[in-house]
Amino acid sequence: MNFADIVSFAGFLALVCAAGLSGVIFKPGAWYRRLDKPSWTPPNWAFPVVWSALYLMIAIAGWRVYETVGLAALPFLVYAVQLVFNAAWSPLFFGLHRPDLAFADIMLLAIAVAANIVLFWSIDAVAGLLLVPYFIWVCVAAGLNLSVWRRNPGAFSHA
Repeated sequence: MNFADIVSFAGFLALVCAAGLSGVIFKPGAWYRRLDKPSWTPPNWAFPVVWSALYLMIAIAGWRVYETVGLAALPFLVYAVQLVFNAAWSPLFFGLHRPDLAFADIMLLAIAVAANIVLFWSIDAVAGLLLVPYFIWVCVAAGLNLSVWRRNPGAFSHA
């Protein structure tokens, strides 16, 4: 790995961390603790641990594709779109208390991640595989979002 590789990887890591900042800014808080959640809800400590690992894999996947083909238009357009949807979820759910909008967002995120897997896989199979745990976690999070929304019909002012 040369200096240019390190710089390009650092750029991808910074981009992904920027998307993840919304989860740091918009935290669950006391109101979330009071909500009725399904028994399969992961423990609170799991979210930052899992997301940290996923963000690292997302950055590595993007970097690997970049190192292979440069900034290929469609794969990186989809990569950017999924990062935007990713960044939007926490403000929608935890900030605005809008599980309806958050659910729509996370469903679009799942579609974007699936498309990103296909596009990256066609360029670098490892990069595509690195996004599979992200897709799985997003699907679990979508189920949790939907369950919390349905179990707490009066808890959200706009839902």
